[in-house]
This record gives sequence, structure tokens and C-alpha cells, in this order.
Amino acid sequence: MKTQDYIRLEDQYGAHNYHPLDVVIERGEGIWLYDVEGKKYLDFLAAYSAVNQGHCHPKIAAAAKEQIEQLTLTSRAFRNKQLPLLYKDLHEISGMDISLPMNSGAEAVETAIKAARKWGYTKKNIPDDKAEIIVCANNFHGRTTTVVSFSTEEDYRKGFGPFTPGFRVIPFGDVKALEEAITPNTAAFLVEPIQGEAGIIIPPDGFLTEAYNICKKNNVLFILDEIQSGLGRAGKMFAFQYEDVQPDAVIIGKALSGGFYPVSAVLSKKEVLGVFNPGEHGSTFGGNPLGCAIARVALKVILEEKLAENSAELGNYFLNKLKEIKSPKIKEVRGRGLWIGLELTEKARPYCEKLKEEGMLCKETHDTVIRFAPPLIIKKEELDWAFERIEKVINFTG
Repeated sequence: MKTQDYIRLEDQYGAHNYHPLDVVIERGEGIWLYDVEGKKYLDFLAAYSAVNQGHCHPKIAAAAKEQIEQLTLTSRAFRNKQLPLLYKDLHEISGMDISLPMNSGAEAVETAIKAARKWGYTKKNIPDDKAEIIVCANNFHGRTTTVVSFSTEEDYRKGFGPFTPGFRVIPFGDVKALEEAITPNTAAFLVEPIQGEAGIIIPPDGFLTEAYNICKKNNVLFILDEIQSGLGRAGKMFAFQYEDVQPDAVIIGKALSGGFYPVSAVLSKKEVLGVFNPGEHGSTFGGNPLGCAIARVALKVILEEKLAENSAELGNYFLNKLKEIKSPKIKEVRGRGLWIGLELTEKARPYCEKLKEEGMLCKETHDTVIRFAPPLIIKKEELDWAFERIEKVINFTG
């Protein structure tokens, strides 16, 4: 079958909730992807940062194969030997007291919301059903009904109401608005250290520190969504480490499994996740031995191969290279680590399609931003290869 044959099947039998580039991927290795007709592409999206370690990393693949042949699922009705080892690894990379693994990132966000609300009722004595959580405009925390209830993106909300109450929205990076939004019923402030889906938006320097101090002063939980920004993507293990803060809870996912399996987790101080009692929250697949074994090796690869350090060094190099492109079509180039947004003065989709023709895969976000996020194993010469194609497409498309 050819590319168009697969596309016709997908259009006929699949729900049309995505607008993918018209390339059908068959195989991946490291930073490279291969389509069904054998064409090779440099992956500059890394499955929305889920494959920071590169596609089909051999060490993670070996761990997955070994565990598949031993035990894949028991549910949490019984214990398994991989879960406590993952707990220990998560503690060591984050300094957080305890953790709770789930599957998708959205499930982990929902878990954090439930924990924050229950903490508000049991620890802060907020009246029943009055707990509020503050979030930021242009956030992206997932696609569940509760999460889209506090999205400001109309496409995420239209047709999906009625919405879940209990959220206040403030501008991203605005500490004054945060302070003014807090009431006695505020349980938590949930925020991305860097907004990814919004177009790689970096808050003003010191925002996290000031927000953290405001939360501490008002007995409000400071919860960071690091599903995309964490695990090396932004140039440190966690993006919050650019400032001197210690959040009450951190949400991770995506690269936690290196793209092999859905694994997410909430990491927190003991008092936050400690509000859950047996039977109050759970997941059949959350914390399963296969997912835990994969996650443990995925974390080990990030540490041993110094992927956060590579992201910091090469991200700075690539960001400066992109800023050298002189074109009236470029509004701004911004980023941190190997997570860069190239904002245009016109729609970005045609540029992504042209880059595909040049052998490079990336994706637009918020219409006018091209997001660059290659696997963190990429090398300088491969970034130079990508830069030549980006410069060519910017200068000759339109």
C-alpha cells in the first residue's frame, strides 16, 4: 500500500479529530523516521516531546521486551516489584516525597486536581464544594471535560459544555493578577513553567519565584505541569529548576516512558498526595509493572546520556542560529533548551508542509508558530542540516 491508500482508509474509518501532515510513518530510529515508501525524515517534533530519548531507544526496548515476557499487569490489587523501584527513582530525580503513577498526562492532571481539592477541604478547611484552582490563559493541560473547562482555547471547548466549575483564569506570567485572584477558597495554582501548546511562551524572569512566594504566603498549593517541559526538554531535568522554587506537586508524563508506553505521574510533598485513602482514586493500568520497568530505564537514559545538558547546550546554539535568519515573515524566535517556537506573521501550516518535502517533520501550533522539538539525542551537525532547510523554506515559501 502507498501513502494515499493509508490516508484514504484513515479518512474513511477514523474520527477526524486531528489534522496530521500527509506522511505515513512506518519506522523510527533515533532522530529519524521512515515512511511507508522508504523516505527518510528528521523528526523535529519528538511526538510532542514524548520521545526525548529518540525513537526505539535500544536500552528502553530491551527493558520493555524483558518485562513483557515476565509480567505486564496485575492491577493495584496486588503489589509488583517494579513500582517501588520507580517510586524511588522519581524521588531521586525530583526531591519530591511521594508519587502516584497514572497513564496519560491528562489523567495525571486530573489526579493533581482531585488531590488539590481534597487537600483544600481536609487541610485548609475550605467549605465543601467551594475549592478553587487558579490557572493561566492559553494553558494546555489535556483534553478531558474537566480540563477543557478551564481552557481559554475556543476549539477545545466548543460543543463540550456544560463545564466543570471551580477554576479562575489569570494572564500567564502576571504575579499581580495571581495575588488578586486568591481568595480563602483557593486551593492551588496550576501552571506550566513554559507554555508549550501556546507556542513556547516563556514567562518573565522571576515569575515562578514570585508565584511560589505568593502561594506560600496564602497557603495555596503551587502545582507545576511539566508534562512537556520536564525530563530534559527545556534544558534541565525540570523547567522549574531555572528558578529557586520547590513546588508542592509536579506533573510529568510523555518522555517518562520514552514513547514506548503511556506513563505519567504526579510527584508531590507527602501532605498533598497523602490526602488519598484506599478506594478514593485509582487506575487499573496506573503503576503496572510494564510501564514502571519502561519508565525506570527511560529516566536512566536521560541521566546517563546527559540529555538535559545536551538540550541546554544545543538548544542555545540552535536558537541563536534561527535568530540569524532575516525575514519579514518572522515575528519572533523564542525557546529554552531544544524547545523552540518560530512565530511567523502568517499561517505556519504551509511552512511545515514545505519542510516535510525537504525531509524534516515539525508541526504548527496556534496557527502561526512552528514548534521545533527534536529528540534530545540530536547532534550539532544534524541541527545544522535542519537549519539549512528551515532557512531555505522561510526564504522561498509564500
